[in-house]
Parts: sequence; structure tokens; C-alpha cells
Amino acid sequence: MISSQRFELLNQLWSRLEYLRGFLEESAIRDYFMGIVCYGYLSRNIEDRVSELLFFDKCSFEEMWKDEEMRDGLRKELVSTLGYVIEPQYLLSTMVSQIKKSLFNVEYFQSGIDCLNRSMIGADSERSLRYLFADMELSASLLGRHVKSESNFITDIMVAIYEILFADDSIDPKFFGEAYEFLISRFAASTGKKAGEFYTPPEVSALIAKIVTAEKDELRSVYDPTCGSASLLLRIAKEVKVGHFYGQEKMSTIYNLARMNMLLHEVTFDRFDIRNDDTLGHPKHMDMRFEAVVAHLPYSAKWSADFHFLDDERFGSYGVLAPQSKADFAFVQHMIHQLDYQGILAAILPQGILFRGGSEGKIRSFFVENYNYVDAVIGLPPNLMYGTTIPVCILVMKKSRGANDRVMFIDASHDYENGRNQNQLRSGDVNKIVDTYTNKKQIERYSYLATLDELRDNDYNLNISRYIDKDIENEMIDITSAERQLKGIDRKIAEIDAEIKSKLKELGIVSQDR
Repeated sequence: MISSQRFELLNQLWSRLEYLRGFLEESAIRDYFMGIVCYGYLSRNIEDRVSELLFFDKCSFEEMWKDEEMRDGLRKELVSTLGYVIEPQYLLSTMVSQIKKSLFNVEYFQSGIDCLNRSMIGADSERSLRYLFADMELSASLLGRHVKSESNFITDIMVAIYEILFADDSIDPKFFGEAYEFLISRFAASTGKKAGEFYTPPEVSALIAKIVTAEKDELRSVYDPTCGSASLLLRIAKEVKVGHFYGQEKMSTIYNLARMNMLLHEVTFDRFDIRNDDTLGHPKHMDMRFEAVVAHLPYSAKWSADFHFLDDERFGSYGVLAPQSKADFAFVQHMIHQLDYQGILAAILPQGILFRGGSEGKIRSFFVENYNYVDAVIGLPPNLMYGTTIPVCILVMKKSRGANDRVMFIDASHDYENGRNQNQLRSGDVNKIVDTYTNKKQIERYSYLATLDELRDNDYNLNISRYIDKDIENEMIDITSAERQLKGIDRKIAEIDAEIKSKLKELGIVSQDR
């Protein structure tokens, strides 16, 4: 957990972003800000490692770097262990010192990034680390036509990040991962609709992590085909020891965010393999099988659904393809293909996949009847996720199910804390779901173990209401929940109205109430 003191420092850091919003788009602010945090972390790692290596030498990093023979030896050592080199003149601490002496402009920072990229060419770390900062091109027109005059807001943030996060050598390295996660969550909360592209609420990630790690002490490998910022992958490592992390992300900016997140959580370059491409069209880990496969899939995303996919080993045996307008089951089929026989799959999906007909109904029947993969369906409350209010579910699948194993249905849609902007699962709600699933508990109006015959009788419709009875009490809970949400909406409208009136007043425009 982040201490109250550090939490306050992070809030101060976040507040420094407010004035940036007058210069740049929110996503650009995120990319610059998070990039500087990561660069600072890499700089600190270099300084710590060099300090260890030069412990018995009577020279500084700068002095040693001037000696060609010593420089070459140190460069090889740093690339071998850390995967990269940041030369002493490009360390964040050095650049902050130059900023304070008015001897710096952001083009110098770009030179440092270019030097960093060159240091890993041909090294084992190249695929994992190169072009990590491609989205913060500091000489770009995004910073303005006159780089020197427009660089103040970037240099101010560099100084703030350094002084809050990196100036104190006593800070526990684990804090940097927590800080990065904190900042990602704040960006997600402020971004709105697009936040779902890169971040899953932490309590939902915790639920997924606890499900796939139940009764395990370690996992050889975990994989996420739409990994976003990699927060879901990293959350699993809080439950058990994870050997290697694998993922794929289509958006290049989010792909870089994922790699940075790995590094700040002390995952070395040789323990993660995150790729940047379209998972359905250009999968990068097809020859591998994973012990745990997890994902917060893009809801009803479009895909080509081209006929050639029927010749693809991931989809061919089903005889049909997921609809072009809804790729949900195409992603699930991909995940199943990548799953080890003894592994477990957990995916967050829109509840429509449980009952929609057509080709999706056919694929669903294969999951249940032909392969017996479906292990559990867990219905979650509405308005949990960033960017959407629709209720979602968690689909849990295994390849190792026995012929007589039942399918667990859990209706957790009424257990949550009503939030101002979005609802939240409480720790007790998460633990109840996990306990019910792992111990196969049947609880009236909450969970049910269905036989395969019951699923057949329902024509493979997995809608939770088909298997868990609701009564008047449940309807009353629904009404109460709706009232709470309406009150929250009313409060939000009142706040927006007040803000509009305030802005009109500032502009000298008198608002006339009618």
C-alpha cells in the first residue's frame, strides 16, 4: 500500500498536470508525463548499478566515462544486466541540475533518448526496450514552433517528477511501480470513454487475478492478448510468483505504456515479451501455450471476419466466424487456442455474448457441447468499467474439465459500492465471488451449479437469469440501486450547472434563469 505521505506527494505531482491541459491533449499529456517518470526510473537504475560497480574505485560515473577502456567495459556490463545505457550527461539528475542553471532545452532530452535507443541495438533487450519513448518525441511540433520558449512546462514537470520520486535515495524501489499504477489509474479516471482501452479498475483486476491463481503458489507464464497498460498481468504477480509475462497490444502508445509499467514493477527485460500488433490478424505467440490467459477484451470490436480465418487453426474447427461487428468470441477463441491444457482462462466481456444468436450461438454451443470448456459465468454490477455503464461478465474456461463437471453461475450484480462516477467492487464482494467459485458453493439467488443437460435444455443460452431465480426482493434491490444512481446523476448535473454559471460569470455573461 502507498503510505499517506507518499500518497500526498503523488497527489501533488498529479496537481502539476492541471496547467498542461491548456497546451496538450489528455493522451499527449499522459504520454509525456509517464515517459518522463519511466526515464527517471531508468536513470536511477543506472546510477544505482554504477554505484555498486564503482564502490571500490575512487572516481565518479562522469570521470570513469571519460576513460575509453573503462567506458567500454561498463557499457557491456550495463547492457548485459539492465539492457540499456544512459550516459552520465543524460541522467535525469544531470538534466534537472542543468534546468536549474538555465542550461537546458528539451532537444537535449531527445538526444538522451536517441543515445538510449542506440545502446541496445543488437542486444538481447532490443525487442523489449527499444523505442520505449517513441510517443514523447521532444522535437515534435506538438511542443510548439519554438521549442525553447515552449519547453518550460516540460522542464517544470521534469523537475517535479525528479524531486518527488527520485531525489530521495531511501525510497523503496517497489514504490515506483505503485506510483506508476496510481498515475495510470488517475489518467484513466480523467480520460473517460477511451480509458477502457488501456486500464481495468484495480478491484476487477484483483478479482481476475484471484480466480486464475486460486490454490496456486506460482505460475510459469501468464498471457493477455489485449494487454493495454499491462496492469491486469501485473496484478496477477501480487497473488503468486510469475515466471514470464506475455502480451500483445494493438495501439502503439498503449504498448509503450505497458512496457514501461513492466519495468517500473521491477520486471526485467528478459521476463516479459509484449508485442505491438493486431492480435486477431497478426498474433505473435501462436507457438506458445500459457498457464493462465486473461483479458479485458474490447467490447464488440469490429474485425474483418474474412473467410480465410476458417483455415486458421484458432477458428476452423467451429465452422463459423464471429460476426464482423462483434469480435468478442473471436478473441475468446484465440485465448482458448493459447491456453495450456491444465491452464485457466478468465476474460471480461459484455453480457450479450451469453445469449446472442447466429454464429455466436453456434460458437457458444461448441464451447459447451463439443469441448466442455465453460467453467463459470460471473455477472458483475453495472457501471464498473471506465468508459461504459453496461454490465459485464467474467467468462472462466478450462480445457481440463471432467465430463460430469457442472458450470458455475454467479450473479454478483447487486453487490457493490455506489460511486460518484462509477461503481466499485468492495474487497468483501471480490472475496465472496472467489470463495463461491473456488469452493463450488450454491447460494440462493446468488450462485448455481448447472449440469450440461440444463445448458442443452436452454439451447446453450448462458444468460445468468436462466439459472438463478430472482424474486420480489431482488427487484426491490434493483429499484434501490437505480434510485442511488439517479441521485448521483442529479448531483453531477447540479455540479455541471454550477460550473457553467461560474464560467459565464467569469466571462461577464449574465445567466438568466427562466
